[in-house]
Amino acid sequence: MSRMNDFDFLHGLWDVANRRLTSPLDTGPATWTEFPGHAVVRPLFGGAGNIDEITFPTLGRQGVTLRLFDRKTERWTIHWADSRTGRLDPPLVGGFADDRADFHGEDTYDGRPIRVHFTWYRLGTDTARWEQEFSADDGRTWELNWTMNLTRTGDAGA
Repeated sequence: MSRMNDFDFLHGLWDVANRRLTSPLDTGPATWTEFPGHAVVRPLFGGAGNIDEITFPTLGRQGVTLRLFDRKTERWTIHWADSRTGRLDPPLVGGFADDRADFHGEDTYDGRPIRVHFTWYRLGTDTARWEQEFSADDGRTWELNWTMNLTRTGDAGA
């Protein structure tokens, strides 16, 4: 069961090693690209939320994640916005079981409806991993298309 402070481990400064599929849901051969990121994660509402600002210096863009804990349902929502689009994507909903969290939602990719799955892994005090998968067949099959390996570089107040 999820708890209000599940994402406290993420507060701070992080270097982020990104690996992303260049053409998700494409039937051709898989091509991956790697690029760095730098994230700052700050708490909100006494642990019932946080905001994560990430910069991708080689891509010339930024993103922001807002995570909120719904006290009634005891589930988290994850909201993402990217400087390329300036829009808030549909939220994913889920929570933690031990050191793993799963989040699910619906969106569109290249104009077609998809299901989205995020997985968070708490790997200790100074490392974490995030993964994103898409499904274009209503969840029967999933394609991993983005991973982030996070390494702590400092406290958010620093």
